[in-house]
Amino acid sequence: MSGKQIVVLSGAGMSAESGIRTFRDSGGLWEEHRVEEVATFEAWQKNRDLVLRFYNERRKQVLEAKPNAAHYALAELQKTHKVSIITQNIDDLHERAGSKQVLHLHGEIRKARSTVDPSLIYNIDGWELKAGQRCEKGSQLRPHIVWFGEMVPEMANAALIAEKADVFVVIGTSLNVYPAAGLLHQINPETPKFLIDPGTFNLDFVRNLKHIQKTAVEGIMDFIALLNHL
Repeated sequence: MSGKQIVVLSGAGMSAESGIRTFRDSGGLWEEHRVEEVATFEAWQKNRDLVLRFYNERRKQVLEAKPNAAHYALAELQKTHKVSIITQNIDDLHERAGSKQVLHLHGEIRKARSTVDPSLIYNIDGWELKAGQRCEKGSQLRPHIVWFGEMVPEMANAALIAEKADVFVVIGTSLNVYPAAGLLHQINPETPKFLIDPGTFNLDFVRNLKHIQKTAVEGIMDFIALLNHL
């Protein structure tokens, strides 16, 4: 089935095997901080230095991490298929592995943006975003992250990508929660669907779904083997 459009939705489990800790791993805390303290606009207004420091540490972790075998396998699939990746992850491991079509739903840790004009987005050189670094309109730069409580501006674009899928694969996130559940509505019910995740879920509501109950690195080769027989 060479040349089919494969659409991938990746979540935290995709990067976990690269050593990037997930929110769930740490019991709802990130480095002992509650989400309300570091990942909301209210937190930014209340304690900007803490938020900057928190994301600087996350950015340092991402820079030290390396793509894993699952990232590379998806990049390799581009040689025979059209592959579009929709990721909930804020790291750039898909891109560093070589994937060309990557849409970030929740922003990108290695970028900053203006607090007064969301269209002004800048690459961050290195791991540190400092107080006093400003956009061309004079406002403090903030992490280019979709915080809890904020709109997800790329959701409409993700839906447009999902509806073109000949094969839809979800890696490292649940189909039961947003945004995966929403994207499922954009896909033809007859389209082959795969979930690669070691968790146990009630998936009776999804037609034509194969659950590969393994981690991303372990499950990706199973997926590719099944893909070759479609």
